[in-house]
Amino acid sequence: MRTTNPKLYSDLLETGKREFLTLGYRDASLRHIAASLGVTTGAIYGYFADKEALFDALVAQPAQELADRYRTIQQTFARQSVEDQVQNLPEVPDEEAGWMLDFIYDHFDAFKLIVCCAGGTKYEHYLDTLAEIEDNAGRALIEKMTEAGYTLPQIDDELIHIMSSSLFNGLFETVRHDMPREKAHRYMVSLRDFYSAGWFKLLGISDT
Repeated sequence: MRTTNPKLYSDLLETGKREFLTLGYRDASLRHIAASLGVTTGAIYGYFADKEALFDALVAQPAQELADRYRTIQQTFARQSVEDQVQNLPEVPDEEAGWMLDFIYDHFDAFKLIVCCAGGTKYEHYLDTLAEIEDNAGRALIEKMTEAGYTLPQIDDELIHIMSSSLFNGLFETVRHDMPREKAHRYMVSLRDFYSAGWFKLLGISDT
């Protein structure tokens, strides 16, 4: 951002957000955004280098914060003993899962843009970023259990990735369908129960 008109900057963000939510990134137009505000496209370039920079300004901070915190959660989990990890499955504690969903809903429009409107941007595969963190945690747990002498069935990387992707696609269905926050929390509890039961079954351990 090279100029400093706080009101225009705020208006550009709000109008750009509506444009992206309505049309998606590919079909959104800086010219249309400018016309909606009664300014020239050149005025927009005083704040954003291009359309992607405007989209990035709307989503970058919450997207990075969510991924960073989820990575930290998994790193903390990985430092536990294998016995504690098995006992504490699923890998995300209740309070952290609650934080994740609340964070998503506190930045609902940003995540709506990411999961519904980001085709053509670097955020198009954002859920894959989260799934990769989960993939790595799942593989690390299986390795630790194998080293500790657990007898495990064959669980390959493709299956781990399918499960991880299913988890995050399921979680963000709450956003895709504009689910109320309270209902989304109930949904999340059921999703985690379903997901953890699947891991227990695959790993051949009891959840009792």
